Amino acid sequence: MSNNTSSTILRIENLDLSFGGTQCLSGVTFDVKRGELLAVIGPNGAGKTSLINCISGFYRPQRGEIYFDGQKITKMPEHKIAKIGIARTFQNIELFTGLTTLENLMAARHLYLKPGIFSSAIYFGWAQKKEIEHRRRAEEIIGFLKMAAIRNRPTGIIPYGLRKRVELGRALALEPKLLLLDEPLPGMNVDEKEDMARFILDIEEELGMTIILVEHDMDVVMDIASRIVVLDFGHKIAEGSPEEIRANPDVMKAYLGQE
Repeated sequence: MSNNTSSTILRIENLDLSFGGTQCLSGVTFDVKRGELLAVIGPNGAGKTSLINCISGFYRPQRGEIYFDGQKITKMPEHKIAKIGIARTFQNIELFTGLTTLENLMAARHLYLKPGIFSSAIYFGWAQKKEIEHRRRAEEIIGFLKMAAIRNRPTGIIPYGLRKRVELGRALALEPKLLLLDEPLPGMNVDEKEDMARFILDIEEELGMTIILVEHDMDVVMDIASRIVVLDFGHKIAEGSPEEIRANPDVMKAYLGQE
């Protein structure tokens, strides 16, 4: 593997994952370039979420390796993967519904600050300074994602599309180098989808963040992705630009239902 200055931030090598007799991923290999927005598409059951779960440490593949910034992370625990710079969102929203938008973002920030009662008493000034720093970062994310109107509202009572935005903000609160977005658009209306697509592009372009997007909405994928990987029954069947993927007959047959 190359060092951290390489244009490749993530390398997936011959990844196999199975549960019982079901093969979820089979020999999947591809690179993710630093700063790009890579989409992973495929029909239901293709292995997209399984891939995200392997990268984030939730699943451990039976074969193959995953490298992030030159470091092998294949067997690394989930919490350590988050700390080295990989954050994710989920298909099903995983927020603290009794907490406000701000409190959800602060909860994510506090993964990096866990002093005990004794250490907090001794280093009160240090702990207070960190608290202010975390709050400042959370407020920046609220501004960036235009969530001021729901800043102090419990996330359990805000509309679905805005809850998805809060979850995106919570992932950003971890200040990742690589952001994994697992189907951020389903269940949204047209306006909410347009807003989310714009925010995803802003994250890539303004924050310079690398993004892996798993998504079924082909119009959005073709509009915002710089490159696309296509999975079908756990195998990678295509990789290329949106134009190349759109013209690929294997993709048309497997994903778009064309003969």
